[in-house]
Amino acid sequence: MNTASLQAFVTVMQTGSVSRAAEKLFLTQPAISKRLRILEDEFGVILFTPIGRGIQPTQAAQDLLPRAKRWLLDYEEIKHALSHAQDQVAGLLRIGTSHHIGLHHLPTALKSFVQAHPEVELDVHFVDSEQAHQAVLAGELELAFLTLPPTFDPRLTYREIWNDPLVFVVAPFHPLARKMNLTLADLTHYPAILPAANTYTSQITLDAFHQEGLSLKTSMSTNPLDSIRMLVSIGLGWSVLPKTLVDADLVVLSIEHVILHRTLGMVWHPQRTLSKAARTLKDGYF
Repeated sequence: MNTASLQAFVTVMQTGSVSRAAEKLFLTQPAISKRLRILEDEFGVILFTPIGRGIQPTQAAQDLLPRAKRWLLDYEEIKHALSHAQDQVAGLLRIGTSHHIGLHHLPTALKSFVQAHPEVELDVHFVDSEQAHQAVLAGELELAFLTLPPTFDPRLTYREIWNDPLVFVVAPFHPLARKMNLTLADLTHYPAILPAANTYTSQITLDAFHQEGLSLKTSMSTNPLDSIRMLVSIGLGWSVLPKTLVDADLVVLSIEHVILHRTLGMVWHPQRTLSKAARTLKDGYF
């Protein structure tokens, strides 16, 4: 089986186009098209049909996708097992991280790891914590660094690494910045800027209001916390952000009897064979 052809196929299915797949795999479009034709010839099926300037996956492609992903995962696990047997810290290490952790917590450790183990090909995926969690569960990532969920999945193993206090923030000129003895009810009269409701950080915030029987006036939602910080700093609303992101453009609000925090950490699948590289990063740097 041609692993390169299967990888090209899966990438086209994930990105939705040959051009984006070529860009992601650092190949030319003709090279991607050739690999797709190899698969079509091998299986005797049509995988994609032209539609306008793009392509449309056929039913055969939809049927092949989960099997191709499983085959590639099995192939990676075989390589990991062989690497483990020879005790080599080498090969591909695919990890995931939220943008906040990747920008503010991981660089020092990853820099040391890369310098100490140049034979490791580190593939870092910046994704939301919830997506990283599912990718580890599906075997698409070996490790993920994320906001830990309120309820742990018993199929996975977690390690708490960083405590991340959360604070209520507004712009210095926002009306709330001039008020004293604030309560959660006071905040409900002003627009909130929060991550999507399904994110762990947003769930922590919303739960505090729900416990008081309060609902929020949400003006917009965006997941990158640095984007939220910018929107708050120009006065579009209040938000809840990690204390580490507070700067001179923001004012921290003191809310009576309310202390929020989240825990950041690492997750992996205990039933999947971790590569030597993954185990070295997991146990040697965190």
